[in-house]
Amino acid sequence: MPQPFLSIVIPAYNEQARLGPSLSAVLAWAKKSPRLVELIVVDDGSSDDTAGVARNRTDGSGVDATVLVNERNRGKGFSLRRGVLSARGDLVLLTDADLSTPIEEADRLIEHMTGMGRGIVIGSRALRTSKVEVHQNPMRELMGRIFNRLVRLLTGLPFRDTQCGFKLMTRRDVAPIFQKARIDGFSYDVEILYVAVRRGVPVKEVAVSWRNAPGSKVGILTDPLKMLADVARVRRWYRQGLYDLSEGPAGPARTDGSVKDDSQG
Repeated sequence: MPQPFLSIVIPAYNEQARLGPSLSAVLAWAKKSPRLVELIVVDDGSSDDTAGVARNRTDGSGVDATVLVNERNRGKGFSLRRGVLSARGDLVLLTDADLSTPIEEADRLIEHMTGMGRGIVIGSRALRTSKVEVHQNPMRELMGRIFNRLVRLLTGLPFRDTQCGFKLMTRRDVAPIFQKARIDGFSYDVEILYVAVRRGVPVKEVAVSWRNAPGSKVGILTDPLKMLADVARVRRWYRQGLYDLSEGPAGPARTDGSVKDDSQG
């Protein structure tokens, strides 16, 4: 297969109801793209028919598509790591299964990436020009703002929104970081950005359109506490040299997760 220009990675856990329409939108955008696009869906050990929906929607679509299935639920970070390390595109786009950020916003991120030449472009809901069309409930928005302020305090990262699930990156820059990544849960974003910035990878925050979709998997009270604990671990692991890239361009492959590639579309 020819190498794609862009790989789109979508993690999905119990997304049977929402995934179909999202994939239809992504496939329609991909088929209109002037450059070759591949799609990778990672089913994170769902108990529903998420994988079946992904296969049915992508089979015969005309877009190079792969469905990977984790043997058990491992977390969003683990699933994205698996998807990124399976990607073949020069650029990799991470997006959520609910398409809270419309796939058309990828054009905006690609335009910025073209100007940068390399690095990471992160979609943001928190910039002055961001367009939040449907808000989360007030408590979730408050917890999100508090979490982001604590992340900036703990890590020194300047970004206003690390947790928006819409991110574009050059594979050659991030593959080594993802191979060394250790966070399996929702705070994977902070880990990748923290290591990237300290490794000199350019990162740009760009305003995007965003609309809240019901059905968030993030617990409003318990998950933010776990995520802050993960952020503290990332700082400690970095000081201990666990993200050292000296073993080669991409470092050794992680083998601590038992997964299998048992489905390809």
